[in-house]
Amino acid sequence: MQDYIRQQVKDSIETKQKFLADEKNIELLDTIAAELIAAYRAGKKTLIAGNGGSAADAQHIAAEFVSRFYFDRPALASIALTTDTSALTAIGNDYGYELLFSRQLEANGQAGDFYIAISTSGNSPNVLKSLESAKKLGIKTIGFTGATGGKMKSLVDYCVCIPSNETPRIQECHILVGHILCAAVEKALFEKEFRKPKG
Repeated sequence: MQDYIRQQVKDSIETKQKFLADEKNIELLDTIAAELIAAYRAGKKTLIAGNGGSAADAQHIAAEFVSRFYFDRPALASIALTTDTSALTAIGNDYGYELLFSRQLEANGQAGDFYIAISTSGNSPNVLKSLESAKKLGIKTIGFTGATGGKMKSLVDYCVCIPSNETPRIQECHILVGHILCAAVEKALFEKEFRKPKG
């Protein structure tokens, strides 16, 4: 079992190393970070959604924006579309599971906002449907997905494809990417004013 545990850690590290080795990924995250920084400066927000583990990631990333990441600073508007059980069950019951996130985007999104859609396969029907809705609403889109990008790849403005086909490895990198974007936004907007020097 110890060898199995070691292999799991090695596999996670190797996936991150593959992601890091492709300079296009670094350039992409730099571009996305700049877009998010500009959106927040313009008073916009992020909306985030996914299913299962990706729903948990959506909540995690939204919490980092709203609360804090590395240091105390003003809150940043971010909504995980996975948390309101009354809305989720009402939409699922009245309109169907495929419209779970679309309906919430219609209610809470505005042109110029950013929607981070998370799907390890890139083919989750409710996520794909929500990306179509985001486009109609003028909401910019970022996809977090796996190696192929799935159907999501052609529907988003920016697609972060993790170089793996294994769900756990993809999800581990998704939260890393989420952390990078949160840190970049926080640093650009608030570091000089709010970050206290150490010592």
